[in-house]
Amino acid sequence: MTTSKTTDWPSSLDDKELDELDTYLRAHAQDSHLLLDGVHGLLSALAVGPMRVLPDEWLPEVLHEPFDDEAEGNRVLALLAKLNDSISAELDVDAYEPILGEVETEAGPVLSAAGWCEGFSRGIDLRAGLWEKRLADDPPLMEILGPVMALAVDEGILSAEAEFEKLSDDEYDDCLAQLPSVLAAVGQYWYQHPATQAELDALNHAKENEGNHVPPPRHRSGHWVH
Repeated sequence: MTTSKTTDWPSSLDDKELDELDTYLRAHAQDSHLLLDGVHGLLSALAVGPMRVLPDEWLPEVLHEPFDDEAEGNRVLALLAKLNDSISAELDVDAYEPILGEVETEAGPVLSAAGWCEGFSRGIDLRAGLWEKRLADDPPLMEILGPVMALAVDEGILSAEAEFEKLSDDEYDDCLAQLPSVLAAVGQYWYQHPATQAELDALNHAKENEGNHVPPPRHRSGHWVH
């Protein structure tokens, strides 16, 4: 089952292009690799984050082996670039929709934010120093991210110091519905409160002293839904 919304700007992928990218990612996926929903979450975090992250840095989170064919590689890179551009374009006109997974339950297929949240978490990890310090020092940012955090904890993507009851179906759906407004608010937050020079210096110092970060493997399944 898939759903989609037709948009009027050329930067957004149509259903055929989404299927094409989804097929490639699934064909080359292992347990720790992001699928289409995860890639969308990753790029969404980068789109609204504190500073620009170039493709050379985020592509290794998405592509993990050389392309078998040059034409195929160019096509996949073009689709990823278009997906990346579409996020900012959709946010600009209040038309953003997260790409979510779909999992089978006894009651039938239901939407799952697990993959999207995993990708969003990895997007934050790419600028962890800036995000973590600001989240610790500025409670309003944590409050803005509340629905994302709730979904991530509910899906086991993030751990919490205290125990939380699982979200009800209505609470889960409400958090999903808030994702577009959350992203818009996060982007506005970083626009109004950009990273300070001291924060940037600390980030650069940390990058000089850290090794390669390998995210823990997480299993995702299901179909993409847009």
